[in-house]
Amino acid sequence: MKYIKQSVLLLASTIVLMSFSDHRDKDKREKKEPSQIQVSTKKYWPNGAQLVISVSMQFETGGQPEGAESPFSGTPLPKGQPDLPAESWYRYGGNEGIYRMLDLWKKYDIKVTSHVVGTAAEKYPDVAKAIAKGGHEIAAHGIAWDNQWNKSYADELNFVKQGVDVVEKITGQKAVGYNCNWLRRGPNTLKVLQELGFLYHIDDLSHDEPFITKVKGKNFVVIPYTLRNNDIVTVEGKHWSPDQFLAQLRFEFDRLYEEGASKRRMMSISFHDRIGGTPAMVHAIEEFIRYAKEKQGVVFMRKDDIARMVMNDPDTPIDNSEEKFNKE
Repeated sequence: MKYIKQSVLLLASTIVLMSFSDHRDKDKREKKEPSQIQVSTKKYWPNGAQLVISVSMQFETGGQPEGAESPFSGTPLPKGQPDLPAESWYRYGGNEGIYRMLDLWKKYDIKVTSHVVGTAAEKYPDVAKAIAKGGHEIAAHGIAWDNQWNKSYADELNFVKQGVDVVEKITGQKAVGYNCNWLRRGPNTLKVLQELGFLYHIDDLSHDEPFITKVKGKNFVVIPYTLRNNDIVTVEGKHWSPDQFLAQLRFEFDRLYEEGASKRRMMSISFHDRIGGTPAMVHAIEEFIRYAKEKQGVVFMRKDDIARMVMNDPDTPIDNSEEKFNKE
């Protein structure tokens, strides 16, 4: 009996000591944890943002050539025969789409970049003026829908300059940013843009942040565009519904926002007047804006403002992958 009591006492003492030791070790861990947590205070954008969102609103109504893609382009009419329903589909952008999107941007105090086709501004001057009046960037998109990759240097320069001059005369804004028709620029395009005083172009898909490329030895900004978050590719081209488009935007946002804590990240989104300006799409866009604005450090910016912000920032990466085309 004596030995049983001693064993019980010994076991109880051991449990008490182990418990005390566990509490002491826990206290040590709790004291160490705060010093072990690495909280990054570095900001990767000059303005301190965690994620910059860049919205494009393409104004193209009236600039399309005969036979341009439309809901009816799968069954084209004979050459020379006007496709009146297709033309009315394009007019929707000038009559309804742009104004509906402008109302949305105003509601949330968002400024976007609008690449404006020269002939669209000529045919719908009030729309072009409304975009500029709303504080949005007027960027260039050529005088009309046409290829540039097959033009001579002189012809391409004239093509771009015509579009810039027409739109500037109507809106009072001279474009410093450029977007080719379907991004299809040619070997001379960046040299043409540099000669005409452009600051940046968007016809590049290679990064998720702005970067610098050298054109004739000088800095030229690239604000990467998007095919993933682009209504003409996904909604019109792949027949996504607005809720599918919204899901894509949310997934893209979540990943880029997370990455933005440790590197510079930019989210690019593109809307076209006749597609993004429909009621259901604008509803989806508004849902996304509300979702994005719930996070801290999310900033919507015009592309010209982004370009100026990163142009001389030493943290902006340099990518000269196309050096052979951009030399003297």
